[in-house]
Amino acid sequence: MTRGGAVRRWFTPGLVGLHVFAVVAVVFCVLMGLWQAGIYDSRKADERADKQDVPRVAFTGLWEVDEPFTSRLNHRPVTITGTFAPADQQVWVVDKEQGGRTGAWLLAPLLIDGDALMIVRGWSPTTGELPAVPPGAVTFDGVLEPGEGNAAAYDPDRRTIGSVRIPSLLNESPYDLWAGYAVSTDAAVSGGLDLVPPPQPGDVSWTVGLRNLAYAVQWWVFGAFAVFMWWRMSTESIATSRAKVASGS
Repeated sequence: MTRGGAVRRWFTPGLVGLHVFAVVAVVFCVLMGLWQAGIYDSRKADERADKQDVPRVAFTGLWEVDEPFTSRLNHRPVTITGTFAPADQQVWVVDKEQGGRTGAWLLAPLLIDGDALMIVRGWSPTTGELPAVPPGAVTFDGVLEPGEGNAAAYDPDRRTIGSVRIPSLLNESPYDLWAGYAVSTDAAVSGGLDLVPPPQPGDVSWTVGLRNLAYAVQWWVFGAFAVFMWWRMSTESIATSRAKVASGS
């Protein structure tokens, strides 16, 4: 068969319709995928803007001790007023990196109406003697964070623990604890330690809008399937046509 004849077989009336349908289907799937991907990007941008625009508020009245830690509290800047518990009730949270070095956070219970919010006062390259706490009632700025979920081995002799895991701390505390903690951003309560930089509020997980991203991938898979079916149906139609010609029918 000549080259021209082979080409003409791809443009028989029946196949032209299939080609047009395949092009329309692929373009539609690509555009729908791009639309869902755009929604995914928009949701991330909206989430980032929401977190960046959150104003600092008073901790009192924002969150009760018996309430769980929810997304509205995550990275929330607050102004906290309370009285630090005695210095010997503080704990070192070990294996915390800062500035390329491994050290420990100083975690102190801050008493608010008889209950305690755990406060990260600062970071130290070493553990040892517990720094004195500020006397009397104090007011300072901080950022709320959820409790850490990893293992938290507690050493009562060295006053060290493996993470800020609230259930583990609750077992060692004489107070009811809030279900999260706060990172102090005020040097006045750091006891001379380096302040711990809290996570940036603009950090947004890639899972925000994950459903839309999945829809985008799904549409592109549909488009790829349409190409596969177009190729299969076209080649089968051409093969059938060749077989008829070869048999003389």
